[in-house]
Amino acid sequence: MDTLQSLALAGGLSLGSGIRLYATVFIAGLLGRLGWVPLPEGLQVLTSYWVLGISGVLMLGEFLADKIPAFDSVWDAVNTFIRIPAGTLLAWGVFKNAPGGEQVAAALIGGAIVSGTHLAKAGGRALINTSPEPVSNWTASFGEDISLIGVLYLMWAHPAAMLVVLALFLLLLVWLLPKIVRGLRALWRLLSGARKAVSANLE
Repeated sequence: MDTLQSLALAGGLSLGSGIRLYATVFIAGLLGRLGWVPLPEGLQVLTSYWVLGISGVLMLGEFLADKIPAFDSVWDAVNTFIRIPAGTLLAWGVFKNAPGGEQVAAALIGGAIVSGTHLAKAGGRALINTSPEPVSNWTASFGEDISLIGVLYLMWAHPAAMLVVLALFLLLLVWLLPKIVRGLRALWRLLSGARKAVSANLE
């Protein structure tokens, strides 16, 4: 696997992990198991029947959980402690046999990508959940499903295009994350004010 393919694979897996970790692990492992795509030595563990079985069950659970308004935010919050380290580990696994400096760089960059992606997804969905109708939630969720498929396709079929998309996405994150943070702060102030009002009325 050449350097371009390795970079695209590490970046794509990190990005995919921030969107749908279990689907990313399952699909990559299954395609590798079937011999349809190349996986570096550091990711051969994904082809294990144990990994495929567990990630497959969790993938179905995440697919359903992500379609339930409000519960999807709870799911995202819990998975903060899973997606980020797992996405970092996947990026490192691509460069497992590379020199130590490249391994550390891959882990750091992969961790930054999965962290930014996860925070944008979780924050955006929390703001969407303020809407009482479920259509916007479902639209966002299915959009994420389709985006993941596109990411996985590009990282194997068109690695150069994957790196371009990744660079553009990171620029979008730099612009988007501060807006999401401001929106969440406003939402928190609104909820805090409503809670205080309810408490005052009860007293």
